[in-house]
Amino acid sequence: MTDLGEMSYFLGMEISQTQYGIFVSQQKYANEVLKKFNMDKCKPMDTPLVANLKLSKDDGAVKVDKGIYSSLIGCLLYLTTTRPDLMFATSLLSKFMSNPSEIHFMATKRVMSLLDTLTVTGLDPLMNEEYF
Repeated sequence: MTDLGEMSYFLGMEISQTQYGIFVSQQKYANEVLKKFNMDKCKPMDTPLVANLKLSKDDGAVKVDKGIYSSLIGCLLYLTTTRPDLMFATSLLSKFMSNPSEIHFMATKRVMSLLDTLTVTGLDPLMNEEYF
């Protein structure tokens, strides 16, 4: 076994170790996902889903490619490691992977628009010791 020092990047997660704790971020991975799905210039949203939106398997909307939709949901599920605020919406939208429609795809793109916001978990590294 070889000691390679402190870990800084592993499986799409950026790790920062400070005197205040260990911080995990997926900012780089989130940016890669946004670029992959051509959403790197999207406007950020405040909430992951539209209020009172009713989703169903047979909504009569145009169907979209299952492969792209599954890939998008998979990326979002991996991001829930550091972004638990995406969990409910992503889990709800994953129910429609077998028969995705344009409505499901647009709802998923709305969830992705939250990726431009803060993607760090843990304590704020700028906090003073007086908070501990």
